[in-house]
Amino acid sequence: MTEFFQEHLKAIYYIIAVLICVTVLQVITQLAHKWLVKREQLKHPDKEPNTLHLLRRILKILWYILGLSAISVVFIEEQYRDRAKSDFWLIFYLGIVITFTVIGVAVVQNLFSKAIIKKVEEREDPTSYKFLRNLAVFGVYFVGLVLGIYAFPQLRGIAQTAVGGAGVLAVVVGLASQEAFANLVGGVFIITFKPFKINDIIKVSDVMVGTVTDITLRHTIIRNYENKMIVIPNAIINKEKLINYDLGDRRCCQWIEIGISYDSDIDIAKDIMKKECTAHPNLIDNRTSLEIKNGDPKVLVRVTALNESEVTLRAWAWSWDYSSGFVMKCDLLESIKKRFDAEGIEIPFPHRTMVFKEKQLKELKEQLS
Repeated sequence: MTEFFQEHLKAIYYIIAVLICVTVLQVITQLAHKWLVKREQLKHPDKEPNTLHLLRRILKILWYILGLSAISVVFIEEQYRDRAKSDFWLIFYLGIVITFTVIGVAVVQNLFSKAIIKKVEEREDPTSYKFLRNLAVFGVYFVGLVLGIYAFPQLRGIAQTAVGGAGVLAVVVGLASQEAFANLVGGVFIITFKPFKINDIIKVSDVMVGTVTDITLRHTIIRNYENKMIVIPNAIINKEKLINYDLGDRRCCQWIEIGISYDSDIDIAKDIMKKECTAHPNLIDNRTSLEIKNGDPKVLVRVTALNESEVTLRAWAWSWDYSSGFVMKCDLLESIKKRFDAEGIEIPFPHRTMVFKEKQLKELKEQLS
């Protein structure tokens, strides 16, 4: 036993030194994590420091892997030790790249978050800053990926091509035919020309109406009135004809359309619709000074169609914005229906007249009897 220790004394000291280094690095990582978390919680008590937790896990795993890699050198043959040392430094390099990439992303997000919060407090549009934040985060990840690829000799040509001038053009041309690049360009167009911005209410189709919550490099996210998130690729939303209820004048005109039967009194029905619309709290007076002087009504009601079984009446009711207008329309449809029922105004339902020939009518009577 003594001979074994004397023969391998140098290796034993080496392993002990490695274990001590790994332990010290783990302790330093844990202490630094606690100190940074405490400092972060003092600045942002309501925010969970997920980035610091992630960095701690990455570093702890890195120290363990490097320690095992260093110890493994003792147990392998001499001709393989150069390869083991090369692998050790490769792991160390990749760990450092991942660590600084995570730190870079956290720094970028923190800087842009401060700018976004400031914009929101000043009641300005933060859309551009949110998009630039996503673009900067993508850039940090791209640099980290290139540096990671550069660690492998067989892949260095790809990394050098990606960061070279001709390589950038090649990458762009390669992506141009793909949907990813189309979405990226679409996002840039949205930020540049601003057909809509975050917190705007837009209507892409009858089933896609809601508030814009985010615009990323790939897609736009809309929260509809069922609190569901609708994710639309930027390339698609740029091609659609959409309605932005918050672009320019936010006032909204709602059409209150109801059909009545031909036997009902049109004047009474129009008067009911006019009074119900006028009494609603969300209604605003959109008349010009000339129209007010001329005595034009606040709510205009007219016959817009003579259909097969109904006379269509339409009231033009204005509200401050789309949201209040939608509530007003729902309330008015209910209140007008109740007033029509009380006043004897009939809302017809579709019906069909069937004509039977004499022979068919006789057969039908025989079957019924």
